[in-house]
Amino acid sequence: MPEVIGVRFKKVGKVYYFDPAGVTVKNGQPVIVETSRGTECGEVVMVNREIAEEQITSPLKKMLRIATDADLKIVEENEKFEKDAYKICEEKIRKHQLEMKLIAVEYTFDHNKLLFYFSADGRVDFRDLVKDLASVFRVRIELRQIGVRDEAKMVGGLGVCGCPLCCNTFLDSFQPVSINMAKDQGLSLNPTKISGTCGRLMCCLKYENEAYQDLIKHAPQVGSLVETPQGKGIVIENALIKETCKVKLNSSPDTPAVFPVSQCKVLKAPDRPAKNDNEEKDN
Repeated sequence: MPEVIGVRFKKVGKVYYFDPAGVTVKNGQPVIVETSRGTECGEVVMVNREIAEEQITSPLKKMLRIATDADLKIVEENEKFEKDAYKICEEKIRKHQLEMKLIAVEYTFDHNKLLFYFSADGRVDFRDLVKDLASVFRVRIELRQIGVRDEAKMVGGLGVCGCPLCCNTFLDSFQPVSINMAKDQGLSLNPTKISGTCGRLMCCLKYENEAYQDLIKHAPQVGSLVETPQGKGIVIENALIKETCKVKLNSSPDTPAVFPVSQCKVLKAPDRPAKNDNEEKDN
């Protein structure tokens, strides 16, 4: 099995595998690597390790060297340059009267390319802007339109829970989230309650989804006819975390009783409504 190291180029970005070229690295160590877009400086997040061939995207690029003080100085200078480029780009956007919001600027380590990330409600004709920026910076210019989730990941902020955004602190990729996850967890379907700062369904709805799916499998559905220690009745509510059911007993319909799921034997499942194939998802 080939030996690789894992390198990350952004604070909470995707981890890429590289050939360590026989060098042993340490976690958190800055390294210079060869990428598809040129030479880049990244941080080691996975030390030398052997992994299966199928986990690697060929061809495997090589680590050129452990970053020197001179390399780190270049990174520092690039960060200062990015701040200046951000201000200049904002001025150019206003000059060309474009309906776009500049989010971030990235200058490649080898000074080969300058990337501008922006968000917009629709398509933007930025050809004149690119020409204008190229005449100022004299490098290859690339503008990338990103979505609201990527914008939140880059900018950061606080979520409705009061904690820093998950996407800006530890989520290296976005997972599909659907409204059914909120339904299964018994949450209010009010968009303001289940939407994140980005305006999309909260990523954290995904965290406990598997646990709820497993609990749902073992709990009788609402509307089921069940046999309980106190007789037959209809399930009117489930407390999935507590693993209990509230049952409207035939013998005392005005005073529902609560039983553990294990004590409720399903005699008849409720009639299921037609399934909606257009399940709402928020990717």
